[in-house]
Amino acid sequence: MNLRDLKYLVALADHKHFGRAAEASFASQPTLSTQIKKLEDELDVQIFERQPRAVLLTTAGEAIIARARSVLREVDAIRDIARSARDPEAGSIRLGMFPTLGPYLLPHVIPALHRRFPRLELLLIEEKSEELLSKLERGELDAALLALPAGDESLTTVVLFEEPFLLALPRERAADFPRARVKLSELREQQVLLLEEGHCMRTQALSLCELGGASERGGFRATSLETLRQMVAANVGMTLLPQLSVMPPVAANDNLLLRHFVEPQPKRQIGLLWRKSDAREPLMQALAEVLADGAHRVLGDPAAANRKSRQSP
Repeated sequence: MNLRDLKYLVALADHKHFGRAAEASFASQPTLSTQIKKLEDELDVQIFERQPRAVLLTTAGEAIIARARSVLREVDAIRDIARSARDPEAGSIRLGMFPTLGPYLLPHVIPALHRRFPRLELLLIEEKSEELLSKLERGELDAALLALPAGDESLTTVVLFEEPFLLALPRERAADFPRARVKLSELREQQVLLLEEGHCMRTQALSLCELGGASERGGFRATSLETLRQMVAANVGMTLLPQLSVMPPVAANDNLLLRHFVEPQPKRQIGLLWRKSDAREPLMQALAEVLADGAHRVLGDPAAANRKSRQSP
């Protein structure tokens, strides 16, 4: 048994398909299949149940894969320690972020990240929040930007900033909301356009709608904030948008009106999460500082200057 075999096991467990697992492992399918069969023979246990259209884990296989993931994470931690000893701010960081944040935050923070970490390669991965958290826990990401609360006691969480939600409505409905700031209660009996299932912002927006007495408009669920924006501009309905998604360099839309909410404004809290076992704690803290400062500059959020590191109990 060697690390390569463990990587093959984890790849097959993740992809449930020999071809895709081999491709992800940069190996041929016969090689991966042969090595896994040899390992099963060596251990004298069946790890995978091979079916015509699926590959399933046996009960023993589930326990073995969990241990394999743990071993591979520890190996990565050893490499991290060695890399940090050579140059704490060199190498690469696999940073995950979710679709309703990444495209809107990155333009404000990437230049500062390059200036602060000139020798650091940032590998940016965009996924829905649930998948980001899974990748982080499996060791496939080094850190992730997520809407809080998120994660468990195995992760360190640093609160970065709070981002207000705005009410977006078609210009044709300006008379219904004439004031620059609206109360959440003014949404009572309104129907609001929302994102499809799987987006953390859908859950947040739905909770706010329920607080304000609004409901989701049936028959429509957008796949992105840009789709929501275009549908509102086309007078299909109204929605809630996070503030970064409507700030430059995002182009303004003359058919879209934005209304801030009165205090206390509905907001989402954004944090940076990483595994407590990661040896690059100082680097992660420095990364969090640059991200928070960038968001603070564009949002004018004083709370970002006083962010705190919070470890899960």
